Amino acid sequence: MPRFPSPFYRWRPHPWHGLDPGPDVPRVVEAYLEITPFDSVKYEVDKTTGYLRVDRPQRTSALPPALYGFIPRTFCGPRVAALSPNAARADGDPLDVCVISERPINRSEVVVSARVVGGIQMIDGGEADDKIVAVLENDLLYGAAEDIGDVPEALIDRLRHYFLTYKMRPGEAASSASIDAVFGAGHAHRVVLAAREDYEDEFGGD
Repeated sequence: MPRFPSPFYRWRPHPWHGLDPGPDVPRVVEAYLEITPFDSVKYEVDKTTGYLRVDRPQRTSALPPALYGFIPRTFCGPRVAALSPNAARADGDPLDVCVISERPINRSEVVVSARVVGGIQMIDGGEADDKIVAVLENDLLYGAAEDIGDVPEALIDRLRHYFLTYKMRPGEAASSASIDAVFGAGHAHRVVLAAREDYEDEFGGD
């Protein structure tokens, strides 16, 4: 009878529920990437099947300024909302993460180890929609970053602009999203842990 190495998945694990967020959460997380800076279409994991689905074409010529995905086994629920004073609730999705890498990564549906350095406190339609900012672990240019101030301000400005405009339609004067703050590693760690606890409440622990 065949003997398989442990761990071994005979079937593909669900990216949200079946992957491990990492042994050093919240400092370092395993991020599942859905879209890259080269994608003119927004992809999103289908919550039922776990396969990548086309969500929508990017509405404008702006492309994501960083790798974009989520942290497995996180859920934005009441604890995440409580950390965002102007939010009425959280968005009920896994916690978003933007991963900064010096070397171009041009494919999605990959998992990367990333060090959490901060985040963007975004409100979209009254819902907390935080974007954790992380740097690729062992990255030759950004790998030493420990806090948001270690990342070039221009990169954070690009992320802010992208998330404030990526849902806007041509001719619209304003976005439904707002950014309340850019926060450092300490608050980002609290958001990640809150999302982990919200996940356990919603789906059960490991």
